[in-house]
Amino acid sequence: MRIWSIHPKYLDSRGLVALWRETLLARNVLENKTKGYKNHPQLNRFKESHKASECINQYLCEIYKEAKRRNYRFNRDKIDQNYEPLTITVTTGQLDFEVKHLKAKLNLSDRKKLKEPSIAKYSESHPLFEVVEGGIEPWEKF
Repeated sequence: MRIWSIHPKYLDSRGLVALWRETLLARNVLENKTKGYKNHPQLNRFKESHKASECINQYLCEIYKEAKRRNYRFNRDKIDQNYEPLTITVTTGQLDFEVKHLKAKLNLSDRKKLKEPSIAKYSESHPLFEVVEGGIEPWEKF
């Protein structure tokens, strides 16, 4: 499971669909609706926010917006739209790590996406995250 800190616009089509599915699963975990993945490190930052359900729905909304921009048909009804906008911090080191990880994935799966100018000049995190200085997050598995 990877809940990207980078903006979903940088993902290829397979990555965006996978992110949607994985985030829906993550929400089920955070809402105690499934037994699997309960201790997945990617969920720690949501759990630590004290409003995990609102944060994960806010995260899903941005994925939905990107999917809609690409004319994909994700089901908006799967998202609880009643959330208070919040932020979670993410470090510059984590974002750098994720960009390198994404570029390696795109090099294998979608070289056309890799060559897009937005990927080469990456600069944007998912809107849920406030970027702060620091290294790779302690929950990251690499």
